[in-house]
Amino acid sequence: MSNQANSQDTNAHKARSRKARLSPAALLALAGLSGEAIAKEQEIYPAGSQPAFSGPEAFFDGQVDVQVVFPEREGVPYSGAYVTFQAGARTAWHDHPAGQHMIVTQGTALTGTRDGQVIQFHEGEAVWCPDGVDHWHGATPDAAMTHFVVTASQDGQNVNWKDKVSDEVYQAAVASLQDEHTHFTALDERQQHLTYTIALATLGQSHALMDTLDVALANGVPVSDLREAMIHLYPYAGFPRSLNALNTLMQVVEARNAAGYDTAEGKPATLLSDKDDAQALGQSVQTALVGAPVGGPLFDFAPGANVFLQKHLFGDVFARGVLSHQDRELLTLAILAVMPNTDGQLNAHINMARNAGVSDDQMAELGQLLTQRITAQAGARLVQRLNQ
Repeated sequence: MSNQANSQDTNAHKARSRKARLSPAALLALAGLSGEAIAKEQEIYPAGSQPAFSGPEAFFDGQVDVQVVFPEREGVPYSGAYVTFQAGARTAWHDHPAGQHMIVTQGTALTGTRDGQVIQFHEGEAVWCPDGVDHWHGATPDAAMTHFVVTASQDGQNVNWKDKVSDEVYQAAVASLQDEHTHFTALDERQQHLTYTIALATLGQSHALMDTLDVALANGVPVSDLREAMIHLYPYAGFPRSLNALNTLMQVVEARNAAGYDTAEGKPATLLSDKDDAQALGQSVQTALVGAPVGGPLFDFAPGANVFLQKHLFGDVFARGVLSHQDRELLTLAILAVMPNTDGQLNAHINMARNAGVSDDQMAELGQLLTQRITAQAGARLVQRLNQ
């Protein structure tokens, strides 16, 4: 009996020792291995597997597209969906019996309540709308917006639709926020139009770009300047974005001409002749902007890349004129600020912009413009690096 007892004690001690040596993750895993848990499995909703539809005219103004991501389930009374509003689009007044979270994934959103409160929120920011609160939400007048909504339900009901939001109410909401906007003094009006349109073109927001190009042309920005800005886009964001933007500009110009509106053409571009050495010219421009001849391990590894930069970008493209070097560097900063994973290039072009004669005040205002009209993240990226 004594030997058996000792053996049991030893086995118990070993068991306790093994348990003590288990990691916290392993202990949590063991704790979850009940018979009920083993029988359950995670479930994926493949992209596009849930319903998609355009917002009904009775409940929305403008083009609104809904893509459900996950539905309600038994015992889980909430669903999630992406809702994309084109520029100026908005919901009717409504409330949610169990509330709703709205998280902006692209652009800038507006939401208002019956008491006149208006909130503007940006990419990555969220707003909670409590149950029973009449409200509307939508895009700004000149840019598209997408938000992800998580909507709870009560007694099978997740929304109560009401009357439409009038143009007067929407415009008053927009005006109340514009009063809070910075009035730019370092960036002239033309530079504001050029950098705003190039940011939208970089993001591929064609509907918002169409409206913004029309406003720019109506305010006297020449067609040639806007066309050259869209050509300048392709070395940084690629031909698809550039060609799409040029096509949008062409449509806007044709529509304005058909309507009899005055549109300034501007000056033509200059092309290098066969006698010009594009690479030598580009190397000179590159060196002046950077402040020293460009080289290093990257271009030792891939010398062809620097040849193309010198010969094509800083040679052929910069030599076209129409836009000054200051204009082009402001455009480049706007392009890079709205593109992900371009911090190194953004830092380099802040220095190049200074060498081109762009002031820190102009770059700071560009950051504010991107914050107000594109996304807070884009503006913050530029301003943070400017202040380093």
